Amino acid sequence: MTNKKEITAGIIIIGNEVLSGRTKDINTSTLAIWLNSIGINVREVRVIPDVEKDIIETVNALRKKFDYIFTTGGIGPTHDDITAESISKAFNLEYGFHKEAFSILEKYYKPGEFNEGRQKMAKMPTTANLILNPTSGAPGFYVKNVFCLPGVPSILQSMIGGLKNQLVGGDPIISITITLRTVESEIAKPITEIQNKNNDVEIGSYPFFRAGKLGVSIVLRSSNKSKLEKCNLELLKFIKSREIEIVEEV
Repeated sequence: MTNKKEITAGIIIIGNEVLSGRTKDINTSTLAIWLNSIGINVREVRVIPDVEKDIIETVNALRKKFDYIFTTGGIGPTHDDITAESISKAFNLEYGFHKEAFSILEKYYKPGEFNEGRQKMAKMPTTANLILNPTSGAPGFYVKNVFCLPGVPSILQSMIGGLKNQLVGGDPIISITITLRTVESEIAKPITEIQNKNNDVEIGSYPFFRAGKLGVSIVLRSSNKSKLEKCNLELLKFIKSREIEIVEEV
């Protein structure tokens, strides 16, 4: 049985360092895989600079478009960490020291270590709900359907599990990947025909070049297990009829 309403999310990656190429974006993959596993479909990802106007406009546009928004980056102690203040302005909320966040950080650091820079990490919309951080102490926060997480991938990954009870998901998205020794042009038309007969299954084809050989990975995704399996059988029947080599099936 599937839910009638699809639950959707948007991801906003905030940071000049990502746009410049100095930092690789790992957070999109981490969030998308986790959200899919709890039945939330990521529909859009945007990468924007540390610019207040851009953050406010992007957050306000996407929070009306999707059920949930996740931002990463810009909630640290430095001058260019402006996400928390920008979120406050997007929601017209007071920006300042969050009492609970301040208390958590004050206890986290040794006496004399909780300096002005670190205190900045306790500044956010004063009425926000906190996202606890088991790795480095500094909490993230959320306001309504906008969840603000740090940009450091290992810290973000340690925090998302604690959000599960705050999110209402649909049916988990299940996937099957079949890796073939072929080229896209050889399978494009039959794959399109299979897709047209299986509207509840999303089919993607991804070419690769590995160990000096060309290949294509076919990924089937759906929240409906029986329809996914039916589509997979149709695909395998076609592959067998063409005598295409299957490298891997997972």
